Amino acid sequence: MPALDGLRILDMTQYEAGTSCTQALAWMGADVVKVEAPGTGDPGRGVWTEGKADAEYFTVWNNNKRSIAMDLRNPAGRELLLQMVPNYDVFIENYGPGVIERLDLGYDVMRAIKPNIIYARIKGFGMDGPWADYKCYDMVGQAAAGAFSITGEPDGPPMRPGPTTGDAGTGVQMALAISAAYIQKLRTGKGQLIELSMQEAMTYYLRTATASTHWGERPTERTGNGDNPAMSLYPCQGDGPNDYVFVMAVTPKMWGDLAGAIGRAELAEDPRFARQADRVANAPALREEITAWTSARDKYQAMRELAEAGVPASAVLDTKDLYENPHLQARGFIHTVEHEAHGPIRLLGWPARMSESSVPIKAAPRLGRHSAEVLSEDLQLSQQAIEQLLADGVITQAEPV
Repeated sequence: MPALDGLRILDMTQYEAGTSCTQALAWMGADVVKVEAPGTGDPGRGVWTEGKADAEYFTVWNNNKRSIAMDLRNPAGRELLLQMVPNYDVFIENYGPGVIERLDLGYDVMRAIKPNIIYARIKGFGMDGPWADYKCYDMVGQAAAGAFSITGEPDGPPMRPGPTTGDAGTGVQMALAISAAYIQKLRTGKGQLIELSMQEAMTYYLRTATASTHWGERPTERTGNGDNPAMSLYPCQGDGPNDYVFVMAVTPKMWGDLAGAIGRAELAEDPRFARQADRVANAPALREEITAWTSARDKYQAMRELAEAGVPASAVLDTKDLYENPHLQARGFIHTVEHEAHGPIRLLGWPARMSESSVPIKAAPRLGRHSAEVLSEDLQLSQQAIEQLLADGVITQAEPV
């Protein structure tokens, strides 16, 4: 059985911080009903699409969900949502400051209808404090949490990080918090309010960086690709922008294995390179030795020879490489699913593998695809009643392609 079978989530999230949370829960078996505005839906549906079908961005963050399109600014739509609330364990939103309050859908409102509701909120800077009313997106949260400050070359400016951990990293933390709250609810019968600040969530991924601040007395410096040549990035054969291998020989033994792997075992005892401090002090000379070796191999060959010699190393895979990577393919991590608008699409899977839980990946829903289905299930509305809601514009329904 799916691990979270029976957990029902009313999902009013958009873009990525919230949708990553509910997708993670859906991939573990929760029934996630995504509530969207008619016409546009989650704004993520339109990212980089130029008016075409649902964005690839949306489809990679909304698998295994059902969509109901409902006009919450219409009193009838808001009332319909509140009628649905008793059927759910969790309500989650990540709208901008004040939006939920203007809709009058706060925790007190929902708790009055369902006393043990788990009510989850993701906000850029939390619900209180002097920055609480500031709008926030992924990279704003990352900048506010210190991630920019440790990214980039030592003599260059702060740099925007590549991964969107401000959003997705926050979302996964919220998924953990919801799971914990659900376990607590099963034990005590009580629901609760969960609030998560993107700024605060991002600091969790900087705990190693903060470990060099002497308890917050000085900033962590930028190191680029590393000042230790035994733990750094090296060019390989090929003229592509990602034809590199990253080497991370952390221990003395790994350094010796690295020297042997590049055919220069004597370097391990060379006084210039014997200790880590020596390798840093004589970095240009050691980089020249390692570069000469990596440049004679493509990134996969370099990775293989280093890894087989006991040296932690990886080819720098780009996002296209991921879909074609034989290791990920062999592990069944690349999934092909059928999308109603896009046809067969490839998706990266869910990393957690659970021996007693399995949930097949399903394509993200079209806007309002399950409006009638959900209302029929939750409220036992007749077909006539649903057709009237459609006629009144309270809900919309996407028909099968």
